[in-house]
Amino acid sequence: SQDARGITVMVGGVASSYVHLDDPTRLEFEYVRWAGDVLDVLAPADDPLHTAHVGGAGCTLARYLSATRVRSRQVVFEVDPAVVALARQTFGYSRRSGFRLRTADGLDGLRTLGDGTLDVVVRDAFVADRTPAHLTGTGFVDQVARVLADGGVYLANIADRPGLGLSRREVATVATRFDQVALIGETQHLRGRRYGNVLLVASRRPLPVAEITRRVVSGPVPTRFVVPGQVRRLAAGAAPIL
Repeated sequence: SQDARGITVMVGGVASSYVHLDDPTRLEFEYVRWAGDVLDVLAPADDPLHTAHVGGAGCTLARYLSATRVRSRQVVFEVDPAVVALARQTFGYSRRSGFRLRTADGLDGLRTLGDGTLDVVVRDAFVADRTPAHLTGTGFVDQVARVLADGGVYLANIADRPGLGLSRREVATVATRFDQVALIGETQHLRGRRYGNVLLVASRRPLPVAEITRRVVSGPVPTRFVVPGQVRRLAAGAAPIL
């Protein structure tokens, strides 16, 4: 759907992203804004963040990084050729966009990248309202850990139901490779009261907790940054996804 110069991308009947054709720094979806907040504080202003995006949709975050950190090397892996065609035809994607757009499964795409070559991996891949299972298990997390530099950060968008059962299992999975695992979500959702998006943030090094917290709590929707110690307690007893 389209509103003036803003376009909401629907994939499988589900709103998957929002793109503003004139302003790539405009992040409408709450979980995308959280991701932008994290990206903003991972390095000094204008420093590049070399990034792989698993899941393309409107390439919203790739466009955002291209505008805010212009020297970043980026690749977007999108498995659906129709979505890639949409990015080319409707959003004006070209080689001058500041990132590469490849028609490929995300796990297969990561396997083509070198060890320790990335600062960030973003996973925002869905079939309808679920992330494909092979992009949630230990095999995928192994590839994420391999391609990230020592201080690199993994961001994963999780669509979860009341009770946070999936988030707890994803935390347990990611914690097999990353010492620091945090969550960002709307307060009511994190209390287990309704369906919503949770952003998982993981690294092998301490995260900039204070800076991220200041950013995410300043938004229009009541939001919490659940720090690694609290996340470990939340996920206690959850089994990793194999």
